[in-house]
Amino acid sequence: MEYIYAALMLHSAGKEITEEGITSVLGAAGIEVDDSRTKALVAALDGVDIENAIRQAAVAPVAAPAATAAPEAPEAAPAPEVEEAKEEEKKEEEEAGIAGLGALFG
Repeated sequence: MEYIYAALMLHSAGKEITEEGITSVLGAAGIEVDDSRTKALVAALDGVDIENAIRQAAVAPVAAPAATAAPEAPEAAPAPEVEEAKEEEKKEEEEAGIAGLGALFG
């Protein structure tokens, strides 16, 4: 998240979002910079209209809180194959989240 914040700070200051700029902002905050994450973010933001993305995020609907229901009977423990499939799916979602960062802004 700190990489996104660094990019937003640069944008807010009217600066170009570059690897050097993000590295400088994060370094000033005492954060150890991962060059590959910096490069990925700059690439993901290339050509993105950040002002438009911020406007869209500001008007995005907020999910309503879930209604509370009566407690149900406890579920049986899932089979080991199901747990492994869920772990693999979660890992794939995390990897896709990094690759799809541009979708957050455009």
